[in-house]
Amino acid sequence: MVVRLGGNTMVNEKMLMLVRMFLVFLRIGPSTFGGGYAMIPVIEKEIVTKRGWLPQSEMGNLVTIAGSAPGGVGINAAAFIGYRVGGIPGAVAAVVGITMPTFIIVCVLSLFYSVFEHQVKVAAALKGIHGAVIALIILAAYRMAKTALFDWTTKAVFAAALLLLLFTSVDQIIVMLGGIGIGIVAVVAKERRGHKAKTEKSEETKDALGLSYPEYYI
Repeated sequence: MVVRLGGNTMVNEKMLMLVRMFLVFLRIGPSTFGGGYAMIPVIEKEIVTKRGWLPQSEMGNLVTIAGSAPGGVGINAAAFIGYRVGGIPGAVAAVVGITMPTFIIVCVLSLFYSVFEHQVKVAAALKGIHGAVIALIILAAYRMAKTALFDWTTKAVFAAALLLLLFTSVDQIIVMLGGIGIGIVAVVAKERRGHKAKTEKSEETKDALGLSYPEYYI
């Protein structure tokens, strides 16, 4: 009898976690315009700062993987975070939560778009949203850079990749694969020379940088 109660308690706690995961991403989905990297600051605030489900360092790694994998960055990040916290059921709950409101909103907007397409106020509102989305993307890039660019190698790779993407027609996949190759070569070369190869900033440096999230509502 006691064992069964304990088992039921564990099942209830897991179900509660899945419900919380679903509700968190259900709220994130419609609250961020622009999707993708514009969602990252909101996801990071909810998962790392408010609930402490993941540490800051692991969140940065998951965002990097989400950006490198095929598909939308926001959905990929939700899947990785959900899986890390609650396994496959957690990934399903997170993905369903983040996509459901967007799907419903897009379906509704598509029905009325032809009616409001030429309305001046609607066009002005969309232009304002575009500016806010750019700000959110810059914020996400800035927060990733604070933890990802920690030595001359990472800074050089960043500068080279940025120049290639801005001024050449090199495919993004080639740029990412080049960054992976340079990172592996740099670590191996440092270890062969007897130097300790760092792959992320120290915890002291991360704490010194601090975490601050502006409150914004669109």
